[in-house]
Amino acid sequence: MAPNHSQWKLNHTMLRIKDPKKSLEYYKLLGLSQVNKLEFPDNKFDLYFLAYDGPESASSGAHWTDREGVIELTHNYGSENDPNFTINNGNKDPGKGFGHICISVDNLQAACKRIEDAGYKFQKKLTDGRMKSIAFALDPDGYWVEIIGQKNVDETKDVKETETSAYRMNHTMIRVKDHEKSLKFYQDVMGMTLMRTSEQKEAGFTLFFLGYPGDYPMDKESPNGVNPLAGKEGLLELTWNYGTEKEEGQVYHNGNDEPQGFGHICVSVDDLQEACKFMEEKNVNWKKRLTDGRMKNVAFVLDPDNYWIEVIQNEKIKKSSDW
Repeated sequence: MAPNHSQWKLNHTMLRIKDPKKSLEYYKLLGLSQVNKLEFPDNKFDLYFLAYDGPESASSGAHWTDREGVIELTHNYGSENDPNFTINNGNKDPGKGFGHICISVDNLQAACKRIEDAGYKFQKKLTDGRMKSIAFALDPDGYWVEIIGQKNVDETKDVKETETSAYRMNHTMIRVKDHEKSLKFYQDVMGMTLMRTSEQKEAGFTLFFLGYPGDYPMDKESPNGVNPLAGKEGLLELTWNYGTEKEEGQVYHNGNDEPQGFGHICVSVDDLQEACKFMEEKNVNWKKRLTDGRMKNVAFVLDPDNYWIEVIQNEKIKKSSDW
């Protein structure tokens, strides 16, 4: 029996970081709040879970497993004092695979100015290149954070204020070798819905946006050309560069082999045991079954490009762990 995918959520994206003090300061500037912290002193690492938790946020006050668009920062003790420790941001070889996370904001120009005024660098400013409606800010480890607007840029050009409580952690982008295999996996196994496709034929790539729609209107009107999914949290963007499907072997780096950076995406489910049983019947490639190792409350599946997908219980639906 298929699980109830309508209750599944694209819960979080894990990124390894060098210095938690610097990273937390940066993501706090972007309006994110720490909604949980898990400490593993015996294993010498801490996990910080960040989400939008303001009065206008999508999941204010919810348990961290009952949210979409959470960012998990993983800090391995001592990395902040190691001059040789660097993070692979996923956008250059030999570590190319993960691309970026993306936040959507109420006022694109004011939000970008605020980040720039705080002294942070940009991979692409609004004024760079042809696309004047997206920017890419760099976090302290060099991860790309895409910034998109929830309103048309012409409507906000004279507005000087930005309110972070209106922001959304919109999507996570990974590059895929074979779009047909990846779309089949994320729809058939992970139960996601293809919510938007953006063909960029002249540039030689197509973007596929998948997610769990929940009550987000699939037929939402797009005012003045604004991305109709800009108000949603927890989307997965698959980037397919034409021709990669013909290449031999693994094309992209999963972030967990050296050089390390991005770790995984995570889906929270209505019933963890049933979800894993369903995946077993689908003959998935496991990185870690529920029964493997000491942690009996998490499983990891591999997607067609060997990206890791963590599967956890939504604790609001069914209590199973004290985290």
